[in-house]
Amino acid sequence: MHERPRSQLLAAGDDGTKPAPGHSSRPSREPAMPDKDTLRRAKRDKRQGKSPTTQAGEFVREEIHHIREGKHGARSARQAIAIGLSKARRAGVDLPPPEKGEVSEKTRKSAQRAYQRGHGAPPRSKPTARRKRAAGRALRREPHAAASHRALARQAHSAAARRTRVQRSAAARKAARTKGAAGRSAAARKAARARTNRARA
Repeated sequence: MHERPRSQLLAAGDDGTKPAPGHSSRPSREPAMPDKDTLRRAKRDKRQGKSPTTQAGEFVREEIHHIREGKHGARSARQAIAIGLSKARRAGVDLPPPEKGEVSEKTRKSAQRAYQRGHGAPPRSKPTARRKRAAGRALRREPHAAASHRALARQAHSAAARRTRVQRSAAARKAARTKGAAGRSAAARKAARARTNRARA
């Protein structure tokens, strides 16, 4: 079993839970190629010894920004994160697909195909230009609320609630080790600002 410490990645349809009715967590469209900056950040994370989930987080971040910029939409925060994870696997990030029984077989096979493509497997079939245009139009019709701060916070809280106290504690300790002194200091300042903003609200 591979450790996946980040709740925002577990929330993307790899955590074995079912999405709300009418909201698929599976990336139903073929993901576009990631930006060069995203690939550069993911490679930097890998050189620094950060986990595959941290590397994949760069692709999730890109998807969230794309939705906020209006490039396309998503049915839910879960689907937006799932598209980012699929991009990460196709880009070669060593993020294994979920184990049998963790998610639906359809979702698991989709993640498995993305992982294999990122590790040299040939595509099953080359998508036509017509199919690509149709997929792009379908995503652009989806709403943009999935990338709102409220939607992402709700998703993160929901994912964290499904994890045990021991799992959350282990993830926090691992994050503290990999952040380094500067990263921990920046995270502490960010948390302090958040507490101040909540107190003022």
